[in-house]
Amino acid sequence: MIPVAPPDLIALTGASGLLGGAVARRLQDAGFRVRCLLRRPDPTLPGEAVIGDLADVAAIDRLVAGAAAVVHIAAMYRSDGPAEEFMAVNRDGTERLLRAAQAAGARRFVQCSTIGVHGSVPTSPADENAPFDPRDAYQESKLAAERICRAAVGTGPMEIVILRPCGIYGPGDTRLLKMFRMLQKRMFVQIGEGSANFHPVYIDDLAEGFMRGLTVPGIDGETFILGAAEYIPLKAFIAQAAASLDRAPPWIRLPYKPVERVADLCEAICRKLAIEPPLHRRRLTFFKHNRAFSIAHARERLGYEPQVDLAEGFRRTVAWYRQQGMLE
Repeated sequence: MIPVAPPDLIALTGASGLLGGAVARRLQDAGFRVRCLLRRPDPTLPGEAVIGDLADVAAIDRLVAGAAAVVHIAAMYRSDGPAEEFMAVNRDGTERLLRAAQAAGARRFVQCSTIGVHGSVPTSPADENAPFDPRDAYQESKLAAERICRAAVGTGPMEIVILRPCGIYGPGDTRLLKMFRMLQKRMFVQIGEGSANFHPVYIDDLAEGFMRGLTVPGIDGETFILGAAEYIPLKAFIAQAAASLDRAPPWIRLPYKPVERVADLCEAICRKLAIEPPLHRRRLTFFKHNRAFSIAHARERLGYEPQVDLAEGFRRTVAWYRQQGMLE
């Protein structure tokens, strides 16, 4: 039995972000009706808006009323903040939404998690059954949310599917913008040897993966890693980004440990001053953690097949940055 089909109503959180916005547009293009939970109105997004957040029980009830399914993408993701705040949003907000969806009679609940719950994987490629090893408050809170979802599997008629995206990039993403700007100016400094693997996923491919997680029948209780067809050593990832700008790969490298100590000191000082640190230890993990995964389970069960390789994805990303005036 197909869990949902157009023109069913889909309740969506996180639509103001890169992934949520892409999923909202993909749902609309497929003929679904969309209702988005937003902190403030956004006329660029499709469908109906419910103003509120994951702490607002009344708004959540309005969001899920009459929805055939719920896709939960919203999360607190900033680099710094107390662990309790991450848990309040990412764990407690998920539980609140899940219970409301069950009570409203939704047929499927799709939870957006992260490959970060696995931490830095010791062997490549890892799969959905790799040990959990979250390394920061965000990843801890996302794992806690997963456990809430997993505990609810089989407790009622609503199906639950968990999706773990790899490193998202593409038009609309600004997390990699600083890297591109520094590469363009020939000022990028690589931290460490760049031998750890990085597993990207292009935004359109990921949105398609979410569509399949929503609509493919017979996957209740399953978890899927969604990434590109291939992972890549970080130094090759950076070299490909440089090539998309017609630049040579960066040649300046700094050892990881001294920079990590500077980041620790920077965070400690800035925390006392109540200001945002210019350098975060968490951001340095981009250069250190091994993220290399198999997408075989998603291919087999969802029919998921990434279409955009890294060279083409970077070409489109750079074109968007330039169109927005973010790059020269």
